[in-house]
Amino acid sequence: MAVRRAGMEPLEILWNDPIDKLHACDGYIIVGGFAFEDRSRAGVIAALEPIMAPLQAEAEAGKPLLGICNGAQVLVEVGLVPGLENNRLGLALTNNRRIKDGHVLGTGYYNTWVNLQLAVPPERAAFGRYLKIGDWITAPIAHAEGRFVTRDEILQALIDNDQTVFRYCDDRGNVMNEFPVNPNGSRYNLAAVANPAGNVMSMMPHPERTPNGDAIFTSMRDFIETRPQFNYRQLTIVPPKADISAYEKPDGTLELAVELIITDNTESSVHNALVRKDIPVRVRRRVHWEISHNDSDPERLLKKIIASGELFNTNKERVVKLEPAPAATRFLIRSRDDVVGQQKLEMLSKRFELDSITGVKYGVLWTIEPSAGNGEALLQEVLDTHILFNPLAHQCYRYEQK
Repeated sequence: MAVRRAGMEPLEILWNDPIDKLHACDGYIIVGGFAFEDRSRAGVIAALEPIMAPLQAEAEAGKPLLGICNGAQVLVEVGLVPGLENNRLGLALTNNRRIKDGHVLGTGYYNTWVNLQLAVPPERAAFGRYLKIGDWITAPIAHAEGRFVTRDEILQALIDNDQTVFRYCDDRGNVMNEFPVNPNGSRYNLAAVANPAGNVMSMMPHPERTPNGDAIFTSMRDFIETRPQFNYRQLTIVPPKADISAYEKPDGTLELAVELIITDNTESSVHNALVRKDIPVRVRRRVHWEISHNDSDPERLLKKIIASGELFNTNKERVVKLEPAPAATRFLIRSRDDVVGQQKLEMLSKRFELDSITGVKYGVLWTIEPSAGNGEALLQEVLDTHILFNPLAHQCYRYEQK
């Protein structure tokens, strides 16, 4: 409806449609939803699909490309936004973090109405040309992984290059970096980020769900009709390679590895995505918890933690002992700020009065076993897909069996 209200004709294209259908379009919108059910993390498996290569070529030719919500996550994971050289990863959209006065109010899925303020000159991007800098519109959000994070130098470059198109603000236009004005904890209150050319934008809120957002689509229409040319600076930052260190379990901590009793669909989807990329490996996935404490009876404490049901559901999950896997490599992935662990610590120590717990760390433990070819080379291919982690949001450790 929003596309039609802007005087454009929408054409639905599925991921497996003929590419000629894609080439015939003047612009593109990757809509919201839950591609591959956000398995591994939102947008990453869809970013590996073959359709992204021709879509990238169309965007590089100057056609406008708008990613909304899940579409925004796909554009970030494929590297079209923020548009570093060779589409290196320069942003991550990670777990929401709702924090006020230093307390974790919530993580995960959240929906509400928010204010989006145009933070760059309107001619700087294909999607803000009907607004003035400082104007804001009100639109809904509905996501679990909408928090923009990046390195300090990349963020500063985006600000200097006028790529921070929309920012969250309050009802008076004030940008305040605290919940609820900032609904997900995004750095710099980022709600939408463009590439250097301004024709590609990742936007977490849903402007298509309200007439308030029509200006974005009308701007896109005018950009298609006029194809304006303007000067812009390329981003020359080269992020460092991901640092993968060995995991060392701290003394005096409890460790839990948890797996699903039923089929793990995330595990299956990651395995299938790698197979489609001609990377012959077998994949196992488990949740990993590390619990710091000062309890004199760790076994009793562990039983209380399990009985709380806070870390996992015993009806569909179980604790497993990690057996040595000499032919495989294990990678432990953790969020760099681990809001899930912070929230679980607050719940266990306060709600369940387990005040001997001093820290909780959440992670995902991936076991990757090459099924053919050069094992180390295949492992590097897996890491190069970024399907296990985004280095802007996560830390990766090699988990070695003791």
